[in-house]
Amino acid sequence: MDPVITSPVVASAPTRSAPAAGGVREVARLAYPIVLTQMSQTVMHVVDSIFVGRLGAAELGALGFAGIWLWTVFSVFSGTATGVQTFVSQAWGAGNEKTCGRFGWQGLYAIVPASIVAVVLFVAVAEPIWHALGATAEVREHALAYAHIRPFGFAGLAVWMVLASFFRGVGDTRTPLVATIVANVTNAVLAYGLVLGRLGLPAWGVAGAAVATSLAEWVGAALLTAAFLSRASRARFGTEPVRPDANAIRRFLRTGAPIGGQWFLDMAAFALFTSLVARMGNASMAATQAMISLLSLSFMQAVAISVSSGTLVGRYLGAGDPDAAARSYASAMKLALLLGAAVAALFLGAPELLMRVFSSDPEVLVLARPLLMLGAFFQVVDAIGIVAGGTLRGAGDTRWPFLVHATLAWAARLPFVWVLAVWLEGGVFGAWIGELGYITLLGLAFVLRFRSGVWKTMQP
Repeated sequence: MDPVITSPVVASAPTRSAPAAGGVREVARLAYPIVLTQMSQTVMHVVDSIFVGRLGAAELGALGFAGIWLWTVFSVFSGTATGVQTFVSQAWGAGNEKTCGRFGWQGLYAIVPASIVAVVLFVAVAEPIWHALGATAEVREHALAYAHIRPFGFAGLAVWMVLASFFRGVGDTRTPLVATIVANVTNAVLAYGLVLGRLGLPAWGVAGAAVATSLAEWVGAALLTAAFLSRASRARFGTEPVRPDANAIRRFLRTGAPIGGQWFLDMAAFALFTSLVARMGNASMAATQAMISLLSLSFMQAVAISVSSGTLVGRYLGAGDPDAAARSYASAMKLALLLGAAVAALFLGAPELLMRVFSSDPEVLVLARPLLMLGAFFQVVDAIGIVAGGTLRGAGDTRWPFLVHATLAWAARLPFVWVLAVWLEGGVFGAWIGELGYITLLGLAFVLRFRSGVWKTMQP
């Protein structure tokens, strides 16, 4: 049987029981499967960190160090892939359902081959780069073992990202959720066996985490591909294979590439931030990796809500209803702040319990406790910028956010971090204070941009 494609959330005319256009209920209905999807993806990374953390501080630090650098290279493609959602949601909102499928295919043609080449090339030169950045020999050894395997998985992840953006653009957030849950279970079982040598599998340590994640990413990609090519999708959205169209790809890249560039430059600055922390020693890098894993619990919720907001804003702009688009943004912001407050309470109420999930190393725990106290405030501020930025992307406003994001990532983030961590000798805590200053400025810029109303006139 063909995979079942769930109906878009706003697939029919409003009824008495339908949520109000742009209201909290409508945003929540579209967002909750995305929240579960993002949380499942986060759990995949957290599970890897938990198992690898049992091996030692150097291994845990290496997992975070290599993962951040590899994601930095891939982020330009994952960010560009989200442009598929912008085109699909606006075509759907304008009533052109049968044209939605071709945007998915052009996204695949533009993203997948280029992402594979880029990741492979980076892995080939990673060792001298990481050596020059001052990572310890232990961290470099484990990081390279992880990096040499991951290009295989990133190829599947590229397919996954494009097709997930397609389904979210048509309001189907449940199909990506199912794919993510299945992939997550696959990763958890394989990581348990391959990292620790359980279930009759070899103990490959950090490399085992790379194998588990890579195979899980292909599982998710295969499920989404089957759903994309199903009879139901072909009939409704025109997802049958089409040839590459140079004009369509150029049009897609004009909107999607600034998103990818924004993500890449931001992640490159963050990778340098983690490299600075890695120079402080294995314990500092391990504490930072645990901090990142826990922050991702709230970060991914905010990303999911921003995807929902961007989808609805694109849809209502396509339907000629900017007021409903503005209400969608306001509702998304309320939801993000509510969830952020809940995570903040968890960080403040049980910091040591949370950190012990990742490491029992006394030095790591000493460094990590104050970081989580800071993280309680950090993730609320971060959520504001994430929702505002995602909403702008849904409206097709990608170039201005790209310029602002890139400028602040390099002109504010890195100077803030260096001054507070190195010059004022604040160490890893000072580095994260610098991060907080940066995301505060970025969030404020995105909120002011949305409030200006320029997005109402954007056309992808």
